[in-house]
Amino acid sequence: MGSSPGTSRSKRVQFLRAALPCFVLIALGSAPAAAQSLTPDLFNPNRGGFAAPDTLPTRRTAGVPQAPSDALPQLPDPSADPRKRQQTPSTSRTGQLPANQVPTYGLPAANGASSSGYDSLNRKRQQPKLYPGQPKPKRPLGPGSPVPPAAQDRTLGPPRIAPPPSETAHKVPVPAAMAGTVPGQPLRRRLKADDDAFGAVGDYAGSFLIKGGLELSTGYDTNPARLNKPVGSPVFVVAPDLLVASDWERHALVADLRGSFSGYTNNMPATIDGFASPSPVEINRPDFTGHVDGRLDVDRDLKLTSQLRLRLATDNPGSPNVQAGLQKYPVYATYGTTVGFDQTFNRFQVAAGATVDRTAYTDSKLTDGSTFGNGDRDFNQYGGVGRFSYDLKPGLKPFVEVQGDTRVHDQAADRNGYFRDSSGGYAKIGSSFEFSRILTGEVSVGYSARNYTDPRLSQLAGFLTSGSLIWNASGLTTVKFFTDTQINETTIPGSSGVLVHTYAAEVDHDFRRWLTAVGKFTYGTYDYQNQNRNDKTYSLEGNLIYKLNRNIWVKGTLRHDILDSNQPGSSSQGTVVMLGVRLQN
Repeated sequence: MGSSPGTSRSKRVQFLRAALPCFVLIALGSAPAAAQSLTPDLFNPNRGGFAAPDTLPTRRTAGVPQAPSDALPQLPDPSADPRKRQQTPSTSRTGQLPANQVPTYGLPAANGASSSGYDSLNRKRQQPKLYPGQPKPKRPLGPGSPVPPAAQDRTLGPPRIAPPPSETAHKVPVPAAMAGTVPGQPLRRRLKADDDAFGAVGDYAGSFLIKGGLELSTGYDTNPARLNKPVGSPVFVVAPDLLVASDWERHALVADLRGSFSGYTNNMPATIDGFASPSPVEINRPDFTGHVDGRLDVDRDLKLTSQLRLRLATDNPGSPNVQAGLQKYPVYATYGTTVGFDQTFNRFQVAAGATVDRTAYTDSKLTDGSTFGNGDRDFNQYGGVGRFSYDLKPGLKPFVEVQGDTRVHDQAADRNGYFRDSSGGYAKIGSSFEFSRILTGEVSVGYSARNYTDPRLSQLAGFLTSGSLIWNASGLTTVKFFTDTQINETTIPGSSGVLVHTYAAEVDHDFRRWLTAVGKFTYGTYDYQNQNRNDKTYSLEGNLIYKLNRNIWVKGTLRHDILDSNQPGSSSQGTVVMLGVRLQN
């Protein structure tokens, strides 16, 4: 079958399309051939990698706009060649940075100012993002208003989703003003540290702090009259005390009143070996010491001072001043006042005052029912005292103190015909100190003398010591030391007076905050002038205090007293055992 004209024509066209490229290749093959060198461009997968960009047929020509898709490709990266690749620099220890690059911290300049500081563009500050249920912090009311502590606690640290129920459950609501959570409220005055967790708190009456207490004790005394042959008796003690102190910015007023009454159920014998007993039959004894101190602040450097004082007591058991054949002890009262001033000149301080005191005795009641007057023992004392101190450095203040007085008796001559009016005084030097609150106190030494109007009574003079030291050995142990010197009157014929030295040491130790042990040792000397009599006293005492709370304490006491005299038949010993309770507020 013959082919159609259309079919022959299409076959010729296909032949020509296949033959034309062959002729072109034959013509090009007659040209000289050259080998192609191996370059990195052959391994570059980018467009145009086999030819230079300026010889590409698709290069951009002048005046012909080029589409973005026809842009020239990027030049090959030399670092892409494995043979020319450089080694990566090492990182520093502070971060993933090359060692030759300086790290930067914080916010770069002019970055994040809207959330961290001043923004000159006045952009709105970014508010912190809060978790669901997290309380929103309160902003202060205005400039200078401190942020409440509660708000500060909420903004610091990790956010709190919600407070636990135990934080607010079963708690008495406290006013915001009392809790100090009112925004802008000034800080409340910080209370002083409570040194004694079981001490009396007291009550306020206006601007006065009042603390009161009552101690009730009972026990047994093996020798209450301090006789050479002991006679014991049960004993009870009632000891009230009251402290009133003002709470003023200027001026001050303090009243300290302490007393006791010792009662004995047994009476002492009226005669011993056929002679009148040197001890009363009824040996109950009162004892009271009180003073009221006032200070008026005229200005920063000048203060006016005053004091009212009262001492109510009896002669000590075993003293030779006790009359024989007494039914009970006569009671004496010493009361007086001091008015003075305290002036400061930079570091130099001058304190001076005038004193007036009176001592009066009640009449003695004898066992036969009669009375004996003690008017010859009553006297008035007028004197003055001056103290000059210099604040050498903080915690050390040396001083010099001088005192003088005159004693005038109601009766010119006593019961034995001696004229006991006298004048005397003392001078001492010492220092008060405070070394980092560990050792505080005052110590002084000096000389005391007293002259009498009766020429038969010689001058009474002697070395004196006075001091009070407190050593805080540790947080649980405190050591105290006291010493004092006095010149007392006497009724012994021919004796000018009694020079008394007293030394006492005390150690307080807290086994627990509610359990305290107290140990005391007291040593005293009584020198009776011109009588060749010297008495020595020793007292060793131990106390154990159990503090139930601030208002109730339980106290146990064990004390042993020794009186050693160089006069025959005057020495004595006695032991006291007491158990009591203290009520205080």
